[in-house]
Order: sequence, then C-alpha cells, then structure tokens
Amino acid sequence: MDVLDRITVNPAVMGGKACVRGIRVTVGMIVGQIAAGRTLDDLLSHYPYLEREDLLQALRYAAWRAEEPEVVLAQA
Repeated sequence: MDVLDRITVNPAVMGGKACVRGIRVTVGMIVGQIAAGRTLDDLLSHYPYLEREDLLQALRYAAWRAEEPEVVLAQA
C-alpha cells in the first residue's frame, strides 16, 4: 500500500469522511466528479487549492477501500 499522507479522517471535518489534507474536499466528491466525466485537469482548474497528488491519492484511497474484504455480521 502506498503512503496516503494527504488523506485525512477527522470526526470534526465533514463528519469524519475521508478528506484531502484536512480541508472540506472529500474523497467521495473527487471520485464522483471523475465518474461524471471530469478530468484531473478539470478538477485542478475548478479547485485551484488542490494539487495533482491530492487527486491521485484520493483515487488510490478509494480503490484501496473498494478492495477491503466484506465481513458478514451476525444478525441480532
């Protein structure tokens, strides 16, 4: 697993969702924008405070989370 030093999780920021560098930009927003057809360059021009590595780490984080094993919990 690559180091994801730009992805932060803080209960006080965006309800604890994974964010970029502690700012109010979530991994989910970035992935959603890419899924909607936006390019990295589009996002960088619309969000000038983001850096290319922020976007790449957000995508790597999302891919890593998607590969987590599912654990079946007992029903009460």
